[in-house]
Amino acid sequence: MANLKSLAKDTAIYGLSSIIGRFLNYLLVPLYTAKLAAESGGYGVITNIYAYVALILVLLTFGMETTFFRFANKEGEEPDTVYTTTLMMVGTLSLAFVVAVLSFLGPIASAMGYAAHPEYIGMMACVVAIDACQAIPFSYLRYKKRPIKFAALKLLFIVMNILLNLLYFAVFPSLYAEYPETIGAVYNPEIGVGYAFSINLVCTASITLFFIPELFGVRWKFDKKLMRRMLSYSWPILILGLAGILNQTVDKMIFPKVYGDTHEGTVQLGIYGACVKIAMIMAMITQAFRYAYEPFVFGQSRDKNKGETYAVAMKYFIIFTLLAFLCVVGYMDILKHIIDRSYWEGLRVVPVVMAAEIMMGIYFNLSFWYKLIDKTIWGAWFSIAGCAVLITVNVLFIPKYGYMACAWGGFAGYATSMLLSYFVGQKKNPINYPLKSIGVYVLITILFFAVMELLPDSWTPAVRIAINTVLILLFVAHIMYHDNPLRHRK
Repeated sequence: MANLKSLAKDTAIYGLSSIIGRFLNYLLVPLYTAKLAAESGGYGVITNIYAYVALILVLLTFGMETTFFRFANKEGEEPDTVYTTTLMMVGTLSLAFVVAVLSFLGPIASAMGYAAHPEYIGMMACVVAIDACQAIPFSYLRYKKRPIKFAALKLLFIVMNILLNLLYFAVFPSLYAEYPETIGAVYNPEIGVGYAFSINLVCTASITLFFIPELFGVRWKFDKKLMRRMLSYSWPILILGLAGILNQTVDKMIFPKVYGDTHEGTVQLGIYGACVKIAMIMAMITQAFRYAYEPFVFGQSRDKNKGETYAVAMKYFIIFTLLAFLCVVGYMDILKHIIDRSYWEGLRVVPVVMAAEIMMGIYFNLSFWYKLIDKTIWGAWFSIAGCAVLITVNVLFIPKYGYMACAWGGFAGYATSMLLSYFVGQKKNPINYPLKSIGVYVLITILFFAVMELLPDSWTPAVRIAINTVLILLFVAHIMYHDNPLRHRK
């Protein structure tokens, strides 16, 4: 129980920073969707390029975050040596990547469809390289149980990013109309969406300064033998990570090409990308849980009762993600105002994307059986299978169903990976998950979701919200009656 309390505390800190950060970051969604109308395709450009960024980030870190935790917790290993060896490997690869992209910037930008704006690609190459290097000090903070600094730096980046975006997308455009000569010294309206990328570069680079203690406060050592062992462990995780990130991003990368009409495809992608932001509360919960759960699991790997602990953690993860699902669906009449009205036609993807995110979180929880026995190749196969299903659904159905095919493709892909990991895991490293109790929560969620969806559109938003609130409270009451974690505490 003490271990679960520690997990809950760290998850709360990571979760609070993640949720507050994402909430603040949501300010960019109404800003971008208001300043970049759906028909302009500007938000589609942002969605498309950031999909590539997410994929490249996985390549540059090549599974070293998880590998760092595994080796730093191994008996006989020196954690600081593991840390510095990892950092030098990731840093060298990231530097080589930036040099390669900048050397062939023109051809790369043309291949991606941005021949007119190669600077977009150059800036984001620098951003993703810095992000990859920062991922290791951030992991080191998690290993050292320093969630406060971790959360503070994440929030600082977001606050800086938001303030500069407000300045360049709201304040300066208004002032430029009246004082073009003065404001023109720091603002050029022709740059437009390019400011989103340049601001990201400035903020990302600034955060590096706060890692000076983590960079210079340790004794640097590079261990070649350790490197080879870490690479042997990490390459299946890289494949797993690639397949996993492709599950999240490949639809956004291929959509404009598969859709048929490139410009209209970019417009539709912008609508899909904006609406997916509303569903990202599920990603927030999953990410917050992951930040705390990864070091926790490896730290508990020698505990004889670890299976029971993992089962309880899985149950509470599912309970609270289902509650979050109902809250987002139940208050959609309020949350939809995060994005501009011209994007509302895409709101029907939100429940599907959230359900897919829940399954991704469950898959992440299930994944530790093969990480703890050093058989990470299993995760690679599961993720590849899920990715293959996702790509197949997208390629076959995007031309006919548009971005709804993206949403259902993600759902099918994550479901495939989750089910494969569960059934194989129960044979290789069985854990007695409380499936009956979890199943009850899933059925209640499906029932309440159906009721929320069937409420007539002719009813006022206030009435729908009131009814949805009652359903959410009933779900909370079920939790408190059957699974109140505080029941046995004085």
